[in-house]
Amino acid sequence: QVQVVESGGGSVQTGGSLRLSCAASGRELIFAVYDMGWYRQAPGKQRELVATITNRGSVNYADSVKGRFTLSRDGAKSRVLLQMDSLRPDDTAVYYCNLRGGPMDYWGEGTLVTVSS
Repeated sequence: QVQVVESGGGSVQTGGSLRLSCAASGRELIFAVYDMGWYRQAPGKQRELVATITNRGSVNYADSVKGRFTLSRDGAKSRVLLQMDSLRPDDTAVYYCNLRGGPMDYWGEGTLVTVSS
């Protein structure tokens, strides 16, 4: 069974920075091809894409975070970092890490990011 674990959420003021980490583990991943990414869900809204990184390392960002957020791998293919700078109140949400490839589609439990004005 694959496990996806996030860390690094918290509270920050407008303009501040936070870094989220995500680590996936499980025997299924050893020879697997998969993408990883971050999604977020604000209160009363649907879950939306923040950024994804493909198995080959191509990164895609939502327009709302381009130029402010940076997604990268943290050494291993199964570990990713989301550096969030110039945070705004509308970035407040629960952030979820996702691993997807073939039949695999796994989510972490989420980590709360709160940005105050």
